[in-house]
Amino acid sequence: MKKILYTLLLLPFLVVAQTNETLVIENVMLTVKSEKITEFEAGIAAHNKKFHAEGPYGARVYNVLNGKNAGKYMLIMGPLPWSAMDGRPSTQAHTDDNNKNISQYLEPEVEVNYMKMHPELSNFSKDFEINKVSVFMVDVKRFKSSEFMEKVVNKVVKVYKEKMPDQIYGVYTNELPNMDGLDFGWVDFFDSSSWLGKEDKFVQNFEEVHGAGSFAKFLADVEATTNGDSTEIWTLRKDLSGPNAKVIAAPRQ
Repeated sequence: MKKILYTLLLLPFLVVAQTNETLVIENVMLTVKSEKITEFEAGIAAHNKKFHAEGPYGARVYNVLNGKNAGKYMLIMGPLPWSAMDGRPSTQAHTDDNNKNISQYLEPEVEVNYMKMHPELSNFSKDFEINKVSVFMVDVKRFKSSEFMEKVVNKVVKVYKEKMPDQIYGVYTNELPNMDGLDFGWVDFFDSSSWLGKEDKFVQNFEEVHGAGSFAKFLADVEATTNGDSTEIWTLRKDLSGPNAKVIAAPRQ
């Protein structure tokens, strides 16, 4: 089964811990048996509120709305450092509840990814409530990661900072090698679907920031460093999640 940039996957909830360690988000793509959706949703809602309600092990659930994964569920836990992974809920009660109320309603294929958040490139400068997210995933060419970050990502970040300073977004890279085109993720957070219908002024903004004619060179750099990209829209299922939807601004952490 195909995955989602999780990474992505899990969107950076800065509301966790002050630490110098790299923070990662665990993204788990779940495919539910079509005839067991009601049972699954009741089970995962109760499980998350009991075992994953807050802190670094808090788990949020999203519906995937488009693309090959439409109809699937994305479970996101974190962010947390790798050193905290071994401390995740693992009691017999947790295992029994998961097996009884969640796992039996799932199809066998489950995909897991671990996404590293880049706070220096992201913008979580104000409090907000998660509602909908646009997950832009990129397949980076082999041995081109550094060049991609320097010539593509950094330039896009500069455009966002100067032309869209109020847009909340997160930047992620996959912590583990993969052959599935999920090397990099850019996640935009938005409240209303009308956001998707806004006039696209990216090219105009890019050239205003980087100079006339710069966008053609930018496209050449994109082509030289990537194999392709895709976008998925996810919507948060507050009723199935443990923590609430509130994310606190980074400066207040």
